Amino acid sequence: MKNMQKRTYTVEIGGRPLVAEFTDLADQAQGSVIIHYGDSAVLATCVMGKKPKEGGDFFPLTVDYEERFYAAGKILGSQYTRREGRPADTAILSGRIIDRTIRPLFDQRMRYEVQVVATVLALDQFETDILAVNATSLALCVSEIPWAGPVGAVRIARLGSEWIIMPPTKTADEKEITYDAILTLCGKDGAINMIEMEGNELEEELIMEALELATKEITKLEDFQKKIIAELGKTKRVITLAEVTPEIKALFSTHILPKFEQTIFANSAGRKLEYELMEEWLTLVKTQEGMDVTLAAYYFDEEVNQLLHRKAILENLRPDGRDFDTVRPLAAQAGGFSPVHHGTGIFYRGGTHVLSVLTLGGPDAAQIIEGIEVIGKKRYMHHYNFPPYSSGEVGRVGSTNRRMIGHGALAEKALLPVLPPQEEFPYTIRIVSEALASNGSTSMASTCGSTLALMDAGVPIRKPVAGIASGLMMDEKGGYKVLTDIQGPEDHHGDMDFKVAGTRDGVTAIQMDVKVDGIPLPILREAFAKAKTARLSILKVMEEAIAAPRKDISPRAPKIMVLKIKPEQIGGVIGSGGKTVKEIRDVTGAEIDIEDDGTVYVTGKNGSAEKAYEWIADLTKEWTRGERTQGEVVKLTDFGAFVKLGRATEGMVHVSEIAPWKVAKPSDLLMVGEIVPIYVGETDDRGRLALSIKRADAHRYDDRKPKEVIAEEQAKKDPTEQA
Repeated sequence: MKNMQKRTYTVEIGGRPLVAEFTDLADQAQGSVIIHYGDSAVLATCVMGKKPKEGGDFFPLTVDYEERFYAAGKILGSQYTRREGRPADTAILSGRIIDRTIRPLFDQRMRYEVQVVATVLALDQFETDILAVNATSLALCVSEIPWAGPVGAVRIARLGSEWIIMPPTKTADEKEITYDAILTLCGKDGAINMIEMEGNELEEELIMEALELATKEITKLEDFQKKIIAELGKTKRVITLAEVTPEIKALFSTHILPKFEQTIFANSAGRKLEYELMEEWLTLVKTQEGMDVTLAAYYFDEEVNQLLHRKAILENLRPDGRDFDTVRPLAAQAGGFSPVHHGTGIFYRGGTHVLSVLTLGGPDAAQIIEGIEVIGKKRYMHHYNFPPYSSGEVGRVGSTNRRMIGHGALAEKALLPVLPPQEEFPYTIRIVSEALASNGSTSMASTCGSTLALMDAGVPIRKPVAGIASGLMMDEKGGYKVLTDIQGPEDHHGDMDFKVAGTRDGVTAIQMDVKVDGIPLPILREAFAKAKTARLSILKVMEEAIAAPRKDISPRAPKIMVLKIKPEQIGGVIGSGGKTVKEIRDVTGAEIDIEDDGTVYVTGKNGSAEKAYEWIADLTKEWTRGERTQGEVVKLTDFGAFVKLGRATEGMVHVSEIAPWKVAKPSDLLMVGEIVPIYVGETDDRGRLALSIKRADAHRYDDRKPKEVIAEEQAKKDPTEQA
């Protein structure tokens, strides 16, 4: 029997060993490695096609992040299909992290398909997406695929006053750990090329501190990979890339160059006119025999790129004439769109226009999450749509792509820290941001629009949140310009897309992508400072539209009432086979959600919540001595009467407690179905309530007193009183 071939390499990261294992398990792939950290493990593979992809005008890179249920040691999925289905949003976001990290390090002129597949083999205390980035880097580096790596990736979290490198997600006894901030950072040669961050209003200086700490670990990972590459790395394939011909350059110089700069720098219409000029150029190229249209398009794009960089760095010019720190004209509106909606926000920043619509629901409307990392309910959802007309294009409508999922997740992370806790505001919140017009950073505009919608809906957020995207033009000589509020051409041709969202007091979310190897830390420090200034100016405009959350939620929103019952009472509310709770829902029309700790959420409209609340409160009421109420006589015996209090509680009135005289038989005074006043006494030795009618109303049956009782009472009266 053939033995499995294996070579392992180890480096210490965050105080724990990270192990790279090279085996022949996936030896048909051109590069593969398994990364172990703690008890978590990820396999990364990469393959490049043998021939260029025909008809493509971009580098065809595909990144798949595959979560396997067995990795968590659980049988998940539908009871009818116990296997993995479409990727969860968390898996899509993890794949985007890998893609955004590795894509800039390929020559974008390549037309050979490259596919990276990261498969989660085991998941324990440490999240696997960060392992997948490092595994992908190693797999590419040891393969024959041309790539300008390696890169290193680390996660760093803030807990109290400390930074923790590669933080565990849970304690040894399986308790979840909540951090004040979590940053995912990837980098190369001392620079950062990818950032994801979520945090509770973190100051920019603390974030820079995290970047500096993480960079040291990233460098350690790079050095670790370089040693492995020296031993195991294959010779890279030589890819012949087509060069732009002199004929293309000459044709461009004659017909396009004379109006090129004027078109690109045509203020806010620059991106639209750029498209039109590109179409004119490609139409011209198609009339030339033997001229490569794909190369011509590439040359046009590169000429725009060079022009924008040169003008920014050497002449301090932007396409729309702004200086580098000015935010485009802003407009904000909270509400006023339609009374049907529970909350709306409209936000304009230059040519970017977003409508955010908020809907409130009960706890039953929460999204059920079942994945290898998270199992539970999600009470806040932010969804983002980017229809093709928003950029003036024709395209498919209705499909949610990775970009939409990523932008929605970014806005969601930005707003989550300011939302009220569930015990204060038990509603499920769904916001949908419609990017209706796009000219730069619709995700940050969605964050602003959604803040307006939250306040319009009366959601008691702690503070408003705004976001801004900064860009960068950088040359090979070290010259650069940081651009605040990038629009279309600067986003497409710039070297950095740096999105920062937060409150007046700190940052809640960051997402950074680059088109270069990485961004030096001093430039990021400058970008943070400029982003903060811009964020504060945006918040001012938003606060002028609505200064604070409205005091009341929309009358169209459902009402939620909360009551607490004992866990042992849950079964009584649910009933056998769910019969009782189903009856409450059917009769009242309310929705009922019961947590394991006995918290009951009752949601409804038009009085249905109040009716269901009263019903459940009645079912679970625990009577105490001294309370007075009314009850229905449900059974008579020789020794007393059984009386029902409310819907579920029954007690006994002993014959001696019916009236303040000796009653021979309960049926002499009572009948089944009668409503009687009740005083609640002690619980008897059988767990039943001891009830009293005479202590509630001693004179209730005075008109039915026996004659002998009346005579006895008269005889006992004071003679003076009789006179």
